Amino acid sequence: MLIQDMYVQGNSYQSGDMNDVINPATDEVIATIQVADDTTARLALDSAKQAEQTWGKTSIAERAQWMLRLRDVCIKNEEALRTCVHLETGKTWADTQEDYQLLVDSLGFYAEEVKRYQPQQLADLEGTSVHTLNYRPVGVVIAYLSWNFPLLNLGYKLGPAMAAGCPIILKPSVQSPLSAYLVGDLCRQIGLPEGAVAIISGGARSVSNLLSSSPIPAMITLIGSIATGVKIMQTAATTIKRYSMELGGNTPFVVFKDADLDKAADVLTALKYGNCGQICVAPNRVFVDATVEKAFLAKVLERTAKVKIGFGRYTDATMGPLINKSAREDIHGLVMNAVSSGATIHAGGEIDSNSVGSFYPPTVISGVTETMDIYQHEIFGPVISMVSFTEEEEVIQMANDTDTGLASYIFSEDLAKAQRAAAAFEFGEVHINGVKYAINLPHVGIKQSGIGCDCSTYALDDYFYLTRTTRAL
Repeated sequence: MLIQDMYVQGNSYQSGDMNDVINPATDEVIATIQVADDTTARLALDSAKQAEQTWGKTSIAERAQWMLRLRDVCIKNEEALRTCVHLETGKTWADTQEDYQLLVDSLGFYAEEVKRYQPQQLADLEGTSVHTLNYRPVGVVIAYLSWNFPLLNLGYKLGPAMAAGCPIILKPSVQSPLSAYLVGDLCRQIGLPEGAVAIISGGARSVSNLLSSSPIPAMITLIGSIATGVKIMQTAATTIKRYSMELGGNTPFVVFKDADLDKAADVLTALKYGNCGQICVAPNRVFVDATVEKAFLAKVLERTAKVKIGFGRYTDATMGPLINKSAREDIHGLVMNAVSSGATIHAGGEIDSNSVGSFYPPTVISGVTETMDIYQHEIFGPVISMVSFTEEEEVIQMANDTDTGLASYIFSEDLAKAQRAAAAFEFGEVHINGVKYAINLPHVGIKQSGIGCDCSTYALDDYFYLTRTTRAL
């Protein structure tokens, strides 16, 4: 299948080299795309700049109508959207549901939530003036998207940008561009005004550098690694820009001795084996009280043994592949390094380099220490690495001993203890005895894990300027 369709200025635009999109479950070429080059990037920037004077000045009500039209056409094309994700990432069919649903939810949520951003009157202490707070779109937005959740990540950025009236250029990964291109085609089908949304994909660094360094964007948003975030900010420092970035993490998952071990094992394995562990909020360091470590390990292994690896819409597979073989080699290297340093493998940890696909078995290791690479780096794969602890103060210190601060998890039936730990944790999100993510809940990282916010009303704040008009009485 040859796909040459990049959504720019309301029409397809073809320019740049050809790139094969590989299904990581089968190693088969599922599509060939014509990736963006510098010419494409400049056209997208110019188109978005022109749209500031049109799309940016439409009413909130009009933008909300466009968003609902796009939501509705996405709903009509659910199967096609999910099929793109299924093929380009190798996700199980069940896992594609979350990707698709968050795009739909984002469009609906922000079409309604943006209605709160109306002019507001402020009191004047002396009674001599009338003050009005106004919200205006920041301008053109560049959004760099990770491959792990192609539609979810797109929805996180597209929803608030459209609602605020910011023309947005979305740049999906060349590893998973098909679902994004389909969204671009749906934008065209509903007649979305020119320049409001552009979707281009390109692996060349020059394209990203051109987009980031241009004086046209007022805001750059990213879902990716810390290193990528630093590079983009360095390149973009040609003008003053806003940033909203969800970056990497080193997520702690703490199991106290009084925890509900079954519940903790359920949540842990769901997060680590869902999407093959390629989730930014998946646990990375699993701290288990030494007195229950053996019992908890048994429950984790019981659930691990039930994971079914495979691919296909009509299979009973519960876990698909990693995104590519390079990722598999990196993860396997972390596991082998840990084992050579004293860790013990209880499940998985083996690969056949000649096998088809980028599958990696669900893996459980214990005896992990802070000196090991697997402790220090984000795994981004289906590996549960367990660390033993004995004291509450000790585990809090160990959990916080990282320059990242995205998600964290605490399991304890002693609510006072759980709340103490949560208050001491240095993470943007702390989940106690469960896990909950939704479009209306702020998704935030602190320290090196992020700037700004995805999801919720608070994300919209990043896409608006706050201005004040004062009139003397």
